Amino acid sequence: MSAPLASVLFVCVHNAGRSQMAAGFLSHLAGDRIEVRSAGSVPGDQVNPAAVEAMREVGVDISAATPKILTTEAVQASDYVITMGCGDACPIFPGRKYLDWALEDPAGKGVEAVRPIRDQIRTRIEALIAEIDAEREA
Repeated sequence: MSAPLASVLFVCVHNAGRSQMAAGFLSHLAGDRIEVRSAGSVPGDQVNPAAVEAMREVGVDISAATPKILTTEAVQASDYVITMGCGDACPIFPGRKYLDWALEDPAGKGVEAVRPIRDQIRTRIEALIAEIDAEREA
């Protein structure tokens, strides 16, 4: 098996909604081509059930995912670090590509409110995969 093209770390405060949906989409759409991690600065107890349900509706199962604490090692091991509203909690290392995706927090919202956030994340993930593919071909 060849090495992944890139590794991507998604970070949000609780690692329970946005970052889990993003990680789910990236794994689903890119397969083994891209290494995927997600973490939170203050991880929640479980992945947001509305996020799990919204992802299930589009054929992506994140029900087994669990929130994880953000570590310096995870950031160092990633080519891309994509934050979703955690701001200063993310350590910065040279040579990494940092992106901040301003996405509404799905915490405490029902599946109806999570669907548009899910769809925004999918659009951004598709663009990210295209960018990674283009960079590796350059």
